[in-house]
Amino acid sequence: MTGSGSTLTSLLSVSSLAAAWLLFGTPALQADEELVERGKYLIHAGGCVTCHTAEEDDAVPFAGGRAMESPFGTFYVPNITPDRQTGIGDWSDEAFVRAFWDGVNPSDEDYFPAFPFTSYTGVARDDLLAMKAYLFSLEPVAKANREHDLPFMMSSRRGAGAWKSRYFRAGRFEPDPGQSDEWNRGAYLVRHLGHCGECHTPRSRLGAIRDTHELRGNPDGPGDEKAPNITSDPDDGIGRWTLKDIEYFLDIGMLPDGDFTGGTMSAVIEDNTSQLTSEDRLAIATYLKTVE
Repeated sequence: MTGSGSTLTSLLSVSSLAAAWLLFGTPALQADEELVERGKYLIHAGGCVTCHTAEEDDAVPFAGGRAMESPFGTFYVPNITPDRQTGIGDWSDEAFVRAFWDGVNPSDEDYFPAFPFTSYTGVARDDLLAMKAYLFSLEPVAKANREHDLPFMMSSRRGAGAWKSRYFRAGRFEPDPGQSDEWNRGAYLVRHLGHCGECHTPRSRLGAIRDTHELRGNPDGPGDEKAPNITSDPDDGIGRWTLKDIEYFLDIGMLPDGDFTGGTMSAVIEDNTSQLTSEDRLAIATYLKTVE
């Protein structure tokens, strides 16, 4: 009887463990799922889907092909699905992080600054690896990348390296101890992950962001659109907007006067800022209200 009771107890224990596994999964599986979900959120915060999806009705998200016109030529955004031949499926963690931090591909070739590594260099490593986990959870799409259409003097990777040596400084975001946690979160999202300055800050004639004019508007924004001033200037910027005005705009794209944004920003609202939590949108607003 003792042996039978012990066997029954063991079977019940195994059954309980099996039921728990079916209900909750293993800790490792849960951790992976949480990492992927976190990465999905960060991918939206980083605006990746907007740029890396072609402007076609049947376009597959993240499979690339979007044409990005600029004063320096037309750049075609690459496939970042986990396809091993045409996407990033064979990238290591280190290769992924270096692309964002240092602006180089796995072959150590320099990226053109159309890829906003100049802002992404501030993104935390843990955030980048979560983003990679999400991208690698997607279905691979075999879609070859198209060559950029650039003038001769702009098409050299060697030229991209020279540009980087003059204008690019790598470095992670460092919170300002004199500011609130909300302000620092907003600064991180605006300056780095959301890379708002890549469109809204004017550039020099060689394409370098003019840091002294942060977010003051750019007449040569993406798609030949003017990117407006989003500093706290009460006349030319958004200084008269309340925090809630900004948060609401980032959520549904509605301006304080009741009109709605259009053009490139409408895609940013849909794919990026509307996917954020209200807390993160308010953090962005908090930071923007301090930029002069």
